[in-house]
Amino acid sequence: LDEATSNLDTESESYIQKSLQELMKDRTTFVIAHRLSTIIKADQILVIEDGNIVERGKHDELIAEKGRYFDLYTYQSRI
Repeated sequence: LDEATSNLDTESESYIQKSLQELMKDRTTFVIAHRLSTIIKADQILVIEDGNIVERGKHDELIAEKGRYFDLYTYQSRI
């Protein structure tokens, strides 16, 4: 939903994200995201490069590993 919400203000995007979290509760849901802030609360994050899973875990775990997810997340946080 990155592209679908990219033109929304922060408050509207937050409202949509909260609504989606409620809809996804107790369900298996795949979310493909470029904006990593949209997946922070995911139960499982897969980092895929060149068609391969290069990292897997929760946001805090991936940040602690300081791998590719860490690099991408810190880069996006600075923008």
